[in-house]
Amino acid sequence: MAVVYRGTPISQGVALGHVLTVKELFLNIPQQPPDDRVAEVGRFCDCHRAAVEETQSLLENAKICLGKDEANILDAQLTFIQDEFSVIEPIKEAIVEEGLNMAQAIDCVLSKISNLFRQADDEYMRQRAADAEDIRRRLLTHSLGLTEQNYSDLPPDTILAARNLTPSDTIRMDLAHVSAIITEQGGYYSHVGIITRNQGIPSVSGLNGILTQLQDGDEVIVNGNDGTVIAQVGTVERNEFYDLLRHQREEAKALERYRFADSCAADGTQGLICANIGNETEVSRVLEAGAEGIGLLRSEFLYMNCGQLPSEEVQFQAYRKVLEAMGNRPVTIRTLDIGGDKDLPSLPMEHEDNPFLGCRAIRLCLSHVELFRTQLRALLRASVYGNLHIMFPMISSLDELHRAKAILDRAREELTVEGITTAPVRTGMMVEVPSSALLADTFAKEVDFFSIGTNDLIQYTVAAERGNPGVEYLYTPYHPAVLRLIAMTANAARENGILCGMCGEAAADTALLPLLWGMGLREFSMSPGAVTTVRSALAGIETAACEALVPKILACSQAKDVKELLQKQMYSHLVG
Repeated sequence: MAVVYRGTPISQGVALGHVLTVKELFLNIPQQPPDDRVAEVGRFCDCHRAAVEETQSLLENAKICLGKDEANILDAQLTFIQDEFSVIEPIKEAIVEEGLNMAQAIDCVLSKISNLFRQADDEYMRQRAADAEDIRRRLLTHSLGLTEQNYSDLPPDTILAARNLTPSDTIRMDLAHVSAIITEQGGYYSHVGIITRNQGIPSVSGLNGILTQLQDGDEVIVNGNDGTVIAQVGTVERNEFYDLLRHQREEAKALERYRFADSCAADGTQGLICANIGNETEVSRVLEAGAEGIGLLRSEFLYMNCGQLPSEEVQFQAYRKVLEAMGNRPVTIRTLDIGGDKDLPSLPMEHEDNPFLGCRAIRLCLSHVELFRTQLRALLRASVYGNLHIMFPMISSLDELHRAKAILDRAREELTVEGITTAPVRTGMMVEVPSSALLADTFAKEVDFFSIGTNDLIQYTVAAERGNPGVEYLYTPYHPAVLRLIAMTANAARENGILCGMCGEAAADTALLPLLWGMGLREFSMSPGAVTTVRSALAGIETAACEALVPKILACSQAKDVKELLQKQMYSHLVG
């Protein structure tokens, strides 16, 4: 009898194959201190040099075998591993000043960096912990004289099962023969997610304990659409798989015509489908996906990957690169969104008992005006190279917005006095806390656009931490309270003649799309891989029918009622 395991869908698609478990390399770190600390630093330098050379080799292989996006992961790692401030010098100091051997020093420094990323409230930044872990393992492998496992010659229809996979793991693998990847850990923005989506390999993560349930050689079906893995496959399951595979291929062919199409409803009402990205290297994915702009560029990558605060010039060059690549398409850059839960080496902060309700995002920037001013100057300097929109995160009061705008105005005045040309920019804010939604009618008179960040809005509205299994049942965009806040925000935007969009995970939920469209949202920003799916769904709905649906949904008192009504109405009234 078939056994079904449920995880989190990471990359769409279905696959049938046989399990191969990826064995983890055991890293036994010696505890004895070095006899000669200076000599130990020299040995570390040799080890580091070898690890850099290996990273360079992996990068070249990635360019040849995988493609630009995958190579960008290794390119970022190459920069990271050579960072004097956050990697090299701290390891040397740990050896000389603390008397650690080089393996202990490597483990200590890179583990701290990895933990720093894991504490981030943004999922994309949390997944960057895998890069730090990969570098840690590479340095330790060289320091301990170990050799990585070889997965370069795999049999056809291999289903890889692992606790987690690092970028270097996947680059060493024979992905041509990998039908699917399943992992216990990882998330949508993990490197496994990026690589499997770009390579078209179905993937499921969050399968806790799956390595103890499956054996090498077991035949399984992996469904990256709904996050299920089926073991002990029988005739019924096999036939259902082939039917699903056939349907999937037909659907993918049909979606291709929407890749570079206009984003509009069946009645011709125009919208905008944009993409979210985490750094400047991902612009190619945006363009290849046919996105009409960047609805969210997380600027934190400039701060998280180095041991010192990025200079105005470093930021300017990064923003300019994105704007030039995007041409006239809108590029919305969110100002720095970090907080007390992330103790950056370059920005020491006091410990907070509840950092998610503490000094983060705009609150942090307003308490570190010079930090904020530097970023705003860089953004304004870059504005002449494209269609820049600046977005302030976690605004909860009118005073915060006024102060942020005043600093932006002063930065522009400074640049003008210095003879530096800037271009007009649209200024907006994220609506991600209940207070900003409740005061949306006031805020709408002060900004050019709203972007609803559903990830935090849900968390703060229902008082349920994202990723906490104990309260997972509460964390849903279908919660009536959340939907009413979204409706209030959209109404205020419409009444004041400004654009209202969404950049949270819910923006890619095609089941919610008719409701959000009916509320008046006209811009949706998501992972590049979801663009054509959402654009296709938008082409099949009628605006008037969507608007008629809104009061019915807002009258619901439970999330399950919302889901049922949406499912019912989608097919009986909304399809054009």
